[in-house]
Amino acid sequence: MIHAERRKSMAERRPSTLNRSSSSAERMGTVVPHLAGIEDPLPDSTPEKVDVVLVGTGLVESILAAALSWQGSSVLQIDSNSYYGDSSATLTIDQLKQWVEDINKNDSKCYENAKLHISGLIGRGSYKSRDFGIDLSPKILFAKSDLLSILLKSRVHQYLEFQSLSSFHTYENDSFERLTNTKQEIFTNPSLPLMTKRNLMKFIKFVLDWSNQPEVWEAYKDKPVASFLVEKFKLERAQVYELIFSIGLCYNIDIKTPEALQRIRRYLTSFDVYGPFPVLYSKYGGPGELSQGFCRSAAVAGATYKLNETMVSYNPDSRIAVFGDASKVSVTEKVVIAPTQSPENSKNVPEQKYEVQRLTCVVDKACIEWFGEGEHAAVVVFPPNSLKSGNRQAVQALIMGAGSDVCPTGTSVWYLSSTETGIRGEMDLDAALGALEESILRESSADLENDDGILEVDNSGHMTLNSVKLGQSFQENAQREKLQVLVKLYFKQFTSTPPFEVVNPSIFDVSAMTNGKLVPGASDNGVLYTPLPSAEISYDEAITAARMLFQKIVGSDDDFFDLDFEDDEENEQINESAVIDDDDAEKMNMTLDAEMSVEPVEFAGEMEI
Repeated sequence: MIHAERRKSMAERRPSTLNRSSSSAERMGTVVPHLAGIEDPLPDSTPEKVDVVLVGTGLVESILAAALSWQGSSVLQIDSNSYYGDSSATLTIDQLKQWVEDINKNDSKCYENAKLHISGLIGRGSYKSRDFGIDLSPKILFAKSDLLSILLKSRVHQYLEFQSLSSFHTYENDSFERLTNTKQEIFTNPSLPLMTKRNLMKFIKFVLDWSNQPEVWEAYKDKPVASFLVEKFKLERAQVYELIFSIGLCYNIDIKTPEALQRIRRYLTSFDVYGPFPVLYSKYGGPGELSQGFCRSAAVAGATYKLNETMVSYNPDSRIAVFGDASKVSVTEKVVIAPTQSPENSKNVPEQKYEVQRLTCVVDKACIEWFGEGEHAAVVVFPPNSLKSGNRQAVQALIMGAGSDVCPTGTSVWYLSSTETGIRGEMDLDAALGALEESILRESSADLENDDGILEVDNSGHMTLNSVKLGQSFQENAQREKLQVLVKLYFKQFTSTPPFEVVNPSIFDVSAMTNGKLVPGASDNGVLYTPLPSAEISYDEAITAARMLFQKIVGSDDDFFDLDFEDDEENEQINESAVIDDDDAEKMNMTLDAEMSVEPVEFAGEMEI
């Protein structure tokens, strides 16, 4: 039923965990079966009847498909694209090119103003399209989060490979300050006055249990968290900005105190869960890889998949869904639709009123200067008013190196995002890109001098980015050198989810669809919509949305990934024999090895299934 060309799924790229003694080439020949037809041959036609039809294979839809399938519901999941992921997809350069053409041609209500530049070095030159995996909505995974628990419980983690990320940088006054994470780093930081250290430690102790101390923060519940941090804990501006923008990963200074405290706690409680880092990310791509993993899990549980397929209409009275190939299916429960794949002329699609501006660049430079030891990614945050554009909102940048297997050796991918609207947002992204370019050029310069305070060297001889200043000699060197940009993508995305909230449940209450049009009908019309990815850099919103939809369909969320596999003993034996990258073994203290199978495999390109 699926005949599309796409990158191999993570399940297909992953060698068998049972054959670790064989050669690498032999192990690469043993792959997990294709997504569709896990137990049975590929179906020749659309099923006659299913409980739920899911339109779109984005992350929320895919999580929901797996949850429903394992709960016992029969699921048909379709996607108009030739690849999995939809708005959460990880794309090759050729797929990205086609995506931009489709966005600009189809007058999408979910995307706008997509612009793409591709260097001649790709395709005809040094690099191939399939050497790259570009996320449309890049995310990071906090070590202590609902999604990570579900990945382990559902065994979807077996189809994925994770790496750690500990480097968070805050940009201020032409300087990238690397975040101090641990108590030891705070106490030994010579730039922090003793009183500031005491106040900071006092706040950290409080925020770990903030919700049980309303007497401390309740008077500030409707006020910006900055005033709370200054008035209650006497913190300086630098620490306030690090807590709000680098640790809390907020976009503006006006975020209310309870929301900010929860986000700060999220980071601190995730630190040291698996090692000296707060977050993880999946190799080969972010949400696109997770989407495929959950689709794979749903297929194992019996779900049916059709790519290159559209929904033409759904009649809530007869409960018949009609597809582009003229096939039909009777739906006993619900139809769940991604806004990106709603039928033409649909009415009452949830309003996508919040903007997320994204700028993605692939550069011909490794950018290892920003990464922690043994790591291949970093987060850089530009607080408000830190850029030449006078940005009112923060700009977040996720830097991915070749070790993450989303790009070839010697290159890196920069994902920048902002919630600023209109032309100002684009200007802020360009200013942040310029600051990143200046930084990496001077940091990789051969003229590094310690007496200007450019770099600090610790006792082991490693250079760190604790305080990287923009010296005159480096400005001159940066003017002589030019960064080679291989790919530059800009687009504006819309979503129904506000930047600092997770999901508004009301977006799931929509009207019925008849003859390809949504028209007002009974409250229980059988049609639900999923939310598009928001500006949130974590996966938190996806799990919340999937759980809400699950409850709408099933009536309760008690069975949401309430799984009991019969082969638990066999799985434990496989996990015990799993290995992780040598460079990460010490960093993760081998804790992650016991719960996740993390193994390096060769980056593979597209294939036919």
